[in-house]
Amino acid sequence: MALGRQIQTPRLLLEAVNWRDMEDMARLKADAGAFGKMLGGVRSRAQAEEEMADDLSFWARRGVGIFSIRENDVFLGMTGVHERPDGRGLGLRFALRPVASGRGIAREAAGAALRFVLDAGEPRVVAVSREDNMGSRIVLGSIGMHHADTFERDGYTMLVYEIVRPDMVTGRKML
Repeated sequence: MALGRQIQTPRLLLEAVNWRDMEDMARLKADAGAFGKMLGGVRSRAQAEEEMADDLSFWARRGVGIFSIRENDVFLGMTGVHERPDGRGLGLRFALRPVASGRGIAREAAGAALRFVLDAGEPRVVAVSREDNMGSRIVLGSIGMHHADTFERDGYTMLVYEIVRPDMVTGRKML
């Protein structure tokens, strides 16, 4: 259930990121186990702060963005969308602290964030995963995204997944 900039799932609370999340986000983005395969890799504190400012600005402009993920008030990671720097469009991201992996948290959180974004009126969302990142690929497929394109980056085969709102497929906007 979405309430403003919050989403409540059976286990999780997703909230639009804010400066109160900065310490948790900086630790997450500095962790190679969580952010090593993300575009740009691990982040310094200064990079994480710059991205937080960008995330807050994106929420203000678009009404969608990155969420913190918490279970029982414990920060587990992040998910949501940002404008991909490669021009592919609105991109879904998710990253969890390694302690949270293997429990379906990524699927639950990313699926809820994706529904929020589509319900907000965004017509299309993409996600990019390395071909060898089976965990990410399984999550993306399980939340309704499908493989749409492939490209090479830094010696890796990258897979582009996408989802298009059903009412946009026919070109008619549902009322």
